[in-house]
Amino acid sequence: MIFRRYLPLALPLAILSCAAPSALGPNGSVAIRPSSPTLVTQGAQAFKQMKASKRLSTNATYRNQVNRVASRLTQVINLPNAQWEFVVFEDSTPNAFALPGGKVGVNSGLFQITQNDAGLATVLAHEIAHVTSNHADARIKNQTGIGLGAAVLGSIIGGESAESATQLLGSAGNIAFGLTFSRSRELEADRIGTLFMARAGYDPNEAVAMWQRFAAYNNANGSQGAEFLRTHPLNETRITALREFLPVAQKEYRN
Repeated sequence: MIFRRYLPLALPLAILSCAAPSALGPNGSVAIRPSSPTLVTQGAQAFKQMKASKRLSTNATYRNQVNRVASRLTQVINLPNAQWEFVVFEDSTPNAFALPGGKVGVNSGLFQITQNDAGLATVLAHEIAHVTSNHADARIKNQTGIGLGAAVLGSIIGGESAESATQLLGSAGNIAFGLTFSRSRELEADRIGTLFMARAGYDPNEAVAMWQRFAAYNNANGSQGAEFLRTHPLNETRITALREFLPVAQKEYRN
């Protein structure tokens, strides 16, 4: 997704130094990797702070749709000790994010792009994939010298241009773990997300359609900037990667 928000936290965490292997097997198998109790607790604390500091949406249509789609998705995912919670924030920025343990936030501005249940399932399944793959821990292990506030909440920031990316790289709160690593995890979450949505009865072809709508939105609202300066892949890259993966995801789809 396009991430533009950062919530600073002063939550120290020990840092290790090895990159986690992919959670996606060559034949479409998915490794479920629960977060540590520490990460789950700190993720819940971060989400609590966000709910206290950001305006919650009162739009019943949005909230009901999120609850409906999230219910279908979480039923096909066996994440031990998951504390699933899905909240819609009143924010025009088309954005979504996930924190360890199953805390997922969706901005109201995203619904103009998702448009339907399958489109929303694309986004939620992507965020759920970050959680089940324990990408927060992978980010921490991939970089020394950063704290949980930067590592876990790194998914809530994002450079939309070379200038903003440079500012983020120079800021104390930046995750600074290596942009290529981040893009690879985003593409992994895209692929795993299509498997999750297919298992929940959503056509994975809709993931491509949703990203095409996102590409159109970005084209209408300004450039995404150079890909090598972004923590998230360009829409064209994601669309191509998803199309290549669709035959695998389609095997999981039962409508």
